[in-house]
Amino acid sequence: MIHAVVGVAVSLPSLPTFRAVRPFAAVILLLAAAVSTASASSRWATLEAIHKLENPLNSPKPGRHGELGAYQFRSMTWRMHTSIPFSRAINRETSDAVAVLHYEWIKKGLEAARKPATPYNIALAWNGGLSAAISGRAPRAARDYAQRASNLAASYDLTRRQQELYAEQQRKRQLLAADLSVSAAVGAQ
Repeated sequence: MIHAVVGVAVSLPSLPTFRAVRPFAAVILLLAAAVSTASASSRWATLEAIHKLENPLNSPKPGRHGELGAYQFRSMTWRMHTSIPFSRAINRETSDAVAVLHYEWIKKGLEAARKPATPYNIALAWNGGLSAAISGRAPRAARDYAQRASNLAASYDLTRRQQELYAEQQRKRQLLAADLSVSAAVGAQ
């Protein structure tokens, strides 16, 4: 569940005309403008962890406080980042795009307050609010949530790195096999 967040807003380009004609395309352009200094894999892992905690079954039903979508956005949080109707939060692709914008907004707010933008702090601000995360006054439930999200994100990062390492080993084996077969063919001549 996302609570109201108060803090430094991220300045993103305004595209009112384009937004009215093609709202999803405008979100994509805004995503390009919100370039992250954190690694994309860490952001992916953190957002996937938040998704698994918020709405693991992708239920289209609203939460107790009207939250919608994969990340259980509240209407006010959704409207901070897009003019796309809040009802579209149940669309995973749209929800993912807005989640990246919200992640970047939280990250910039943490950095402006000289707090590290770790998966724990991102999840803490996501669940308990940016001001609470910065001031150290997040409720116990939000701190527990952040710890679970941080653990999941670390697990996703590790799994992804293992998969990348395995794929790299497979490519090297294929290259070695190709080199050996070329060497054998040249030696046979």
